[in-house]
Amino acid sequence: MYLPDHFKQDDLTTLHDAMDAVGLAIVTSNGTDGPEASHLPLVLDRTVGKFGALRGHFARANGHWRALEAGAPALIIFPGPDAYISPSWYPSKRETGKVVPTWNYVAIHAAGPVSVFHEPERLLRLVSAQTSRHEQGRSEPWAVSDAPSDYVQKQLAGIVGFEMLIERLDGKWKLSQNRSEADRTGALNGLRAEGAEAVALAQASSASRK
Repeated sequence: MYLPDHFKQDDLTTLHDAMDAVGLAIVTSNGTDGPEASHLPLVLDRTVGKFGALRGHFARANGHWRALEAGAPALIIFPGPDAYISPSWYPSKRETGKVVPTWNYVAIHAAGPVSVFHEPERLLRLVSAQTSRHEQGRSEPWAVSDAPSDYVQKQLAGIVGFEMLIERLDGKWKLSQNRSEADRTGALNGLRAEGAEAVALAQASSASRK
């Protein structure tokens, strides 16, 4: 990922929090037929290694896992909020006219070795953790144990688990840091007037200035 210093985010807690906030990550690698990508929900374990570990599962019918089991290097992408930035939001447009549109965004790339696993007990722990993460806070949270045991075992037979030990973690917060303070404020105000995705980016932009 192209990562100028002024857009670099290297605070580990900030990166981990942003990864946890992403519902669906993109697992990419090279396979026998070329690049492959799978969109998967993941669980972050912050306690492992320097940067943590990521765990998830593929449908067994998805051949992507076979490339990873064979040792293909993987890159996992966590897309954050993004939005178009209009030059009309910049005070410098009125002052000099020397402005162009851009696109601001938050993105995280995690890379490292991947191990694939098939053990039913380990898969059960994984899907239970994933379910608990997304069911927490609901008035009537569902748990894997709510389903019949034989049904759960049949479902586990149809998936393959994996774990990535993160060895490289790059965060890019492209939030107009290369503009003047006045232009950054103009972009922030413009984003707040837009839709939900733009407001989420505005919140990230505001946090980055503290």
